Amino acid sequence: ALLEWRALAGAMPVRLEGVGSEPEGTAAAAVAAVSANVRSASPSGRHGQKDEEKPGSSPAGAWRPRLAGKSGSSFMSPSSNAYKVGGVKDRDTELKRQVQSHLNKIAPDNILVIAAKLVETNVESSAELEVVIALIMKKALTEPHYCETYADLVFKLKEDMPEFPSLDGGKPKSFKATVLNVCQNEFESISEESLALADEETEGKDKEELDVMLTQKKKRILATMKFIGHLFLRQLLSARIIGDIMQDLASCDDANAIPGEHVVECLCELLNSIGYTLESMPVGKDAITQVCGRLMDLKQRKNKKGTSLYPMRINFLIQDLLETKKAGWQKKVFKAAAKTKNEIREDALRDEKANKNDGSQLVVAGQRPAWLTAGKDATPGARPDADGGSWQDVPSKAPSRRA
Repeated sequence: ALLEWRALAGAMPVRLEGVGSEPEGTAAAAVAAVSANVRSASPSGRHGQKDEEKPGSSPAGAWRPRLAGKSGSSFMSPSSNAYKVGGVKDRDTELKRQVQSHLNKIAPDNILVIAAKLVETNVESSAELEVVIALIMKKALTEPHYCETYADLVFKLKEDMPEFPSLDGGKPKSFKATVLNVCQNEFESISEESLALADEETEGKDKEELDVMLTQKKKRILATMKFIGHLFLRQLLSARIIGDIMQDLASCDDANAIPGEHVVECLCELLNSIGYTLESMPVGKDAITQVCGRLMDLKQRKNKKGTSLYPMRINFLIQDLLETKKAGWQKKVFKAAAKTKNEIREDALRDEKANKNDGSQLVVAGQRPAWLTAGKDATPGARPDADGGSWQDVPSKAPSRRA
C-alpha cells in the first residue's frame, strides 16, 4: 500500500523513504516512529486548547465527545415533545396503534392469525368496537386489491368479537351489525353530489390536484361496492338486500331517470363481483334480469343531439358486463386479487402446462370463495348466517343518483 501511495503522490517524506524495501518488522517500527513524532508535534488539543493528560485517559490532542446539555456542547438538546420510549399512552391511542399494526401485516395466508391478534386487543366497549371497524373499513376502501382478504377477516371476526348492550335497549351491538351499518352509510352517500368537492377542498388547488382528488373519491365508492359484494358472497347480506341495492342504483322505479356515470360504474362493479352467485338464486336472477335490461336501455338511449347519453367508456363498460353475463360470468382478467402462496404456485403450474405467459386468468365473476363452499372448519369464519345480515331496507327516498 505504501508503494502504491508513493507512485500516486510523487515526493515521499524523508521519514518514509526506504520503508518498502526494509523487512516487515523494520517497516512497522518506522511507521510507529512517524506516528509518535506526529503526536509529539501537536502539544495542544482541539481548538488550540491544551488538554491535561490523566492516568488512563486518551493521548493528548485526541478527540473527545461532549455530552449533551453541557456548557459549550456541540449537540442539540432534545425538544420538549421528542419521542420517548415507553411513554404513557391513553387507551384509545394504544388500541389504534395495535389494530393498525396488525392490519398492516394482513395477507391471504394469515387471516386467522391477524383475527386472533385483533381479538386479543380486548375490546371493552361499543366505542372501541367502532374504532376497530373504522380502521378495517379504511384499509378495505383504500386497498381494493385486498378487498376479499378484508371481507374474510370480517367474516371471521363476526363470531369472535364481543357484543355490547344497546343504549336504546334494542338488539345488542355486534361486530357484524356495526360493519353493515357502516357499509350502508357509505352506500347511501353515493349520489350525484358524491364526487363534488367542497369549497374548502378546492381552495388553492390547481386542475391536476383536483383531478387526483376526484379520482380518489371515485376509487373509494367503487371499492365500497366491491366490498359490499364480497360481504354478500360470504353470506353476510341477503340476495333481497343486494337486489334492492342494484335496483336503486339503476333507478328501475323511474324509467325517465338517468343515473350518473359513476353510479353506472358502481352498478357494473357490483355485478362483476357477485353476478354468478346472485343469478343462481331465484330472487337474484329476477333482479339481474331487470337491472341488465335497464342497462341495455340506458346504453341505447340518445340525447337531443342524437348522440349517446354516456361516453364510449361507459357504454363499453355496460357491453362488457352484458357479454360476461351471456358467457356464464366467465371472463379473462389481467389484474387478479391477492392470493395465497399455494394459489400462486398452482396458477404458475397451470400457466406452464398451458404454455401461457400473457399474465391473464380465466375466472368466474361473482363466485363464492372456495373455502366457503367446501365448508371446512380450518377456513376463515364459522357457519354462514341464514338471515342475510342486519342491513336495513334501502330507503325509498334515497339520495339522487341521476345525472
